Amino acid sequence: MTDAGEGVHRRRSPLTLFLLGGIAILLIAALTALGVWQLQRRVWKLDLIAQIETRIHAPAVDAPGPAAWPSIDASRDAYRRVRAEGVLLQDQTTLVQAATVLGGGYWVMTPLRTDAGFVVLVNRGFIPSDDKDRQSGASVPVRAEITGLLRITEPKGGFLRANDPAAGRWYSRDVAAIAGARGLAAVAPYFIDAEATPGAAGPVGGLTVVSLPNSHLVYALTWFALAAMLAGGLAYAVRSERNNRNSTSPEGGGT
Repeated sequence: MTDAGEGVHRRRSPLTLFLLGGIAILLIAALTALGVWQLQRRVWKLDLIAQIETRIHAPAVDAPGPAAWPSIDASRDAYRRVRAEGVLLQDQTTLVQAATVLGGGYWVMTPLRTDAGFVVLVNRGFIPSDDKDRQSGASVPVRAEITGLLRITEPKGGFLRANDPAAGRWYSRDVAAIAGARGLAAVAPYFIDAEATPGAAGPVGGLTVVSLPNSHLVYALTWFALAAMLAGGLAYAVRSERNNRNSTSPEGGGT
């Protein structure tokens, strides 16, 4: 006769097994759907990267005027190569803190009053911290022809530091906030990252970093792996339950 403490297995009710199995199947389906979604996002991201590369190297077009501002879209217009002519209002320059491959310093954001009648902020480039006072002292309007990349306005301040217009401390290139602090009207809702001008003195342009994270394949494989692990666990649980039932049934030889 079998000892009472051996070979005895707790059998779950059919309802409990059904609920647990249903939850597991739903989770497997959800994880698989997330993996498929990440693969679709990867295709979208690769297409977006290809589009941006095409824009960056395309011939420059006129910077969008007021009629086009309502339809400007980040996915379609960001990093488009544009040009604009007019007068740089150097006395309205705003210095925005920056960290670049050249070290820490400032972006030099100067309004350009275009020949078309509107104003667009131009990121003329980077200056080191030591040049801050010299750059701030420039006040003579200068006629210029700007070619560069259209950039979408940045959020108001960073994660840890917020822009402080009253104190003149800027941590992001927030077009609306800068325009408001400078009393500028008819300002484009974007700014232009000026291209580098070889041999030119002053701010160093052409430091735009185009970096679009594309980890969607890693995410997809992670979701698929979790789904596979859960499916394996479910299969093991089903097999174990079946073996338990067979071992405790009269036909299974239990006494």
